[in-house]
Amino acid sequence: VIHQLQIFHGMPSTALTKKVKDSRAQKPDPADPWPATLRILTRRDYSQSESRQRLTDKGFDPVRIEAALKRCLELGYLDDARYALNRATGQMRQGRAVGKRVLLDLRQHGVNEEIANRALQLAREVCDEEQLLASLLERRFANFNYDSAPAKERRRVVHFIQRRGFTIDRIMAQLTRRGLETRDENR
Repeated sequence: VIHQLQIFHGMPSTALTKKVKDSRAQKPDPADPWPATLRILTRRDYSQSESRQRLTDKGFDPVRIEAALKRCLELGYLDDARYALNRATGQMRQGRAVGKRVLLDLRQHGVNEEIANRALQLAREVCDEEQLLASLLERRFANFNYDSAPAKERRRVVHFIQRRGFTIDRIMAQLTRRGLETRDENR
């Protein structure tokens, strides 16, 4: 009677619950890299090379890693072109890198040369490097005046910007333009 009441009121009996739990209680294979791959890619996007390295560092079998990565590629979870474009655009918008510096960063993250070049080209279409340089100078060196700065300070500022990937001619043109604007404002 109690069993019939439990079923009638929508509450399963303990015997039924136990059967359901037993049927779902398949232990995951600890040697399978698939769950670890999903956890890695859930946090943020990675290149194939980075994902492979992370799984290798966790001690998974290389053959099983390749199978998991192939599955991720088929499902669209991994895409080096998407990763490279997002990384290149992000680096440029944040003022961290442009040009060859972006290419170097992408190569360090395991993106091949062709994909990296294409990503940089597309990122350049989205981001105006002149505007990026002007905003970087304004943000980091708002009161810097190249004409009146000591030589040591000039070198420090120029080298800082060069490390971001800007060319010296573009830097000098922007600093000169900025100096002319400052002089016009002071008249």
